[in-house]
Amino acid sequence: MNIIVCVKQVPDPEAPPAGFRIDPEAKKSVPAQGVAPVISPFDEQAVEAALRLKDKGGAKVTILCKGTDLVADVVKKPLAMGADELVLLQDPALEGGDAYSTAVALAAAIKKIGQFDLVLCGRQAADWDAGQVGSGLAELLGLPCITLARKVEAADGKVKVESVVTDGYEVVEAPMPAVVTVSNELGEPRYPTLRGIMGAARKQPTVWKGSDIGLDGSKAGKAVARAEVIKLFIPTKESKCEMVSADTPQEAAAKLATRLRDAKLL
Repeated sequence: MNIIVCVKQVPDPEAPPAGFRIDPEAKKSVPAQGVAPVISPFDEQAVEAALRLKDKGGAKVTILCKGTDLVADVVKKPLAMGADELVLLQDPALEGGDAYSTAVALAAAIKKIGQFDLVLCGRQAADWDAGQVGSGLAELLGLPCITLARKVEAADGKVKVESVVTDGYEVVEAPMPAVVTVSNELGEPRYPTLRGIMGAARKQPTVWKGSDIGLDGSKAGKAVARAEVIKLFIPTKESKCEMVSADTPQEAAAKLATRLRDAKLL
């Protein structure tokens, strides 16, 4: 079985919030200085889901990652965890778009990779939290899609998924090839072993530009984006404290209730 896992390099979600800044002109966030990026945690869980399938049936796992300022040690982490190959889409022409243009680029790369049975993605990226790329990818590839997986099994040409719902989970089955987005309920991803880290350091990724996957500047990135960021800003939080004075606790409670009612909080 051939599995492709789409991963994204993101600013570390555990970095102190005070370290992040917004560039209002570029409409982009500025990562915290001195804090290395990471693979989006949901994508790491997608890698873990693929490796569990590999552990059971000897699947081949290919990692697919798009970006321009990719850090080798970061994007090679899935290899250190146990994945087999790494394909990087590194081309400024593929950047600056939205979830749709990202799905377009990933779909073109997946078609170039060729033979596959399963495409796994994280339920959403940890930076924008849109959660649209996986479903969009399935639509562009013309494949069935199951979202929010907490368990993924594959056998007899079918994928069976425990999909998270509000009050528990439901079991969904689909023919392969298929696309599955993996949720955090899958559990913690495995740690890379020393042997895996050393092996990953020796592996050279396959690097493609837009032209390699049939996408030039007019068919990728901003040129095909269907959404536009109008304004990006950090919300301003305001708080106000008003003291209630009274001679007795009962009078204070009555005044407080009146103030809350006037403020339409009761």
